[in-house]
Order: sequence, then C-alpha cells, then structure tokens
Amino acid sequence: MEDLTPILFGASAFQYLNAACDIGLLDLLHEKPNLSKDEIAKKLNLQPRAIDILLLGTNSLGLTEKKEQGYVNADVIEQLIAAGQWQIFKDVVGFEQHVVYEGQVDFSESLKTNSNVGIRRIRGSGRDLYHRLSENPHMEQAFYNYMHSWSELSNPLLWQHADFSNVKKVIDVGGGTGVNAIALAKAFPHLEITILEIAGTVPIARQRIAKAGLEDRIHVVHCDMFHDHFPQGHDCVLFSHQLVIWTPEQNIELLKKAQDVLPAGGKVIIFNSISNDKGDGPLMAALDSVYFAAIPAEGGMIYAWHQYMEWLDAAGFKDAKAIDCEGWTPHGIIEATK
Repeated sequence: MEDLTPILFGASAFQYLNAACDIGLLDLLHEKPNLSKDEIAKKLNLQPRAIDILLLGTNSLGLTEKKEQGYVNADVIEQLIAAGQWQIFKDVVGFEQHVVYEGQVDFSESLKTNSNVGIRRIRGSGRDLYHRLSENPHMEQAFYNYMHSWSELSNPLLWQHADFSNVKKVIDVGGGTGVNAIALAKAFPHLEITILEIAGTVPIARQRIAKAGLEDRIHVVHCDMFHDHFPQGHDCVLFSHQLVIWTPEQNIELLKKAQDVLPAGGKVIIFNSISNDKGDGPLMAALDSVYFAAIPAEGGMIYAWHQYMEWLDAAGFKDAKAIDCEGWTPHGIIEATK
C-alpha cells in the first residue's frame, strides 16, 4: 500500500507543492535557511496549526527537511534555483493549479466519450481552451506564464538538435506570444520567422517582439490554422508544442497544409514531448496526457514516435529523422522534407 499512497493521494501531494510555492515557503528557506518553525510561521503570517500542516506535508514529501539548526529546502529545490529554473518551475505549478486541475476531474468521462469533457469547467463559448482564455484573465495569465517558461526551458533543446542551417524563412504554427520565434531569431541571425496565431494572442506577440527589437525579422499573422491557408514563401514549417493538442486526423491535416506551401526540399520540424513506442513511458508523458485528453481540445495526448512517422508519410513527407533530446522532460524532434 505504501507504493499506492503517492498515487491515491496524489492530488493532496500536489496541493502541498502549490502551497509551498504560493505561500512562499520555499523562497523563504532559500533566502533564510535554518529558520525555526515559529520563525517561518511569523514570516509567512501563518497560525500554528497551519504551519504544522504545511511543514508536515513538505517534510514528508521531501520538499523541505528539518535539520538541527532549523528547516531547509531539499537539494532538488536548491538545484533548480541555482540553475536559474525556479521561476520556470513555479510557472508550471501555477499552470497545473489554475488551468489544469479543475478540468482533470473529467478525465475518466473524457476517455469514455473520447472528447475533452473537462472544457465544460472553463467559462466561455470558444470551441477550445485557447479561444476561452480571454474570458478568464487569471487563467489566461497563468497559461501564458507557463507557455513562456516551458518554452524557455525546452527551446535550447530545439536549437541544439534541429538543423536550421539551410533554412531562410520559417512558419511558426501556433507560435504563441513569440517566445519560440524570438529565441530562434537570436540563435540563428539569418532567419526570418512568421508566427501564425489566433486573434487574442497576436497583440501580445507583437508587443514582445517589438520589445526584443525584432520586428524586421519576426512577423505575426492572424490565422486559424485549420480554416486558413498557410502563407507562401517559406522553406520551413515549425510545429512546436502543437501536435500534442489535436487528433491524429487533424495532425495529418496540418502536416498536409505545411506540405502544400513548402517548396521541393522544404522542411517540416516537429518539436514537443513524445512517448516511447513500447507504450510504457516516460512517466511525464503519461501524466501530461491527462490534460490533453480532458481539457484543451477535442483530441490530443503525448503521442509516440511511430505515430508521427506515420502521419508524415501520410502527408507526403520523406526522409523523416527522429531525435531524442534525452532531457528530464520527454522532448523530441522529428525533421522531414518535401
């Protein structure tokens, strides 16, 4: 039963992590390690029962530890801070808390109906999560904080492993607030990038691109990726963290749209989390699939390598190459040519 306890009470375990981030416990112990329980309670403005509950949880889960001198963060927390990834981690926690958690209660029903039943928990009338965010400002902020941070965390893997040397103009499909394109433009000064995004995201992306001083190399186009044509004149189409959202049929449709606008020898690059072909991991890929099944759109999961290869073949691409990025996140890259 000890093996099942973290799963059975997994929701409670996450709430301890969220509280430790939200209330500021882990930041406090980084700045002032070895505080006593009473000192922590005073600085966090918590009553005795509340601090007892919080520290019972964080100590039991290995987030904090009680030493002779007082309480300290676990090594893994301090390592995240030392690596400059603490804010990224906290933004992921905020996304799980404010965007993901409520809708995941409908995961079982989503599996039964093969649809994203959890979207009913998100206020608004848009056809998917992305078209409802503007009606939920607090959720929208948590979502964009997460997407920005997750892209900052993962983008270096794309620049390290993908080949942009023979590419001049890139379409970044669903490029969000521009974090991918800005990093891509800085990493490869010879590139021009066109972001395709929905109306609500376009002004945010343009503002960030202007702040980065890259308006001459990065353009943002309002585009419904399923109903509008992709623009001509580009030799690469990038799907970054996109094809995990949609059904296999929709992914083939998107890849065919890329095929239609690329010249002979043009390239498509897929970058996102990918599960293994055995169907037993990585664990993060399995856990992340709950969100994609229950909330954002009608389809989606962390698909396996062989599925992307089959879709690329169905869309008419050739010479597909798979690259496992081998990080703590299950990111992978697949390149193919027209």
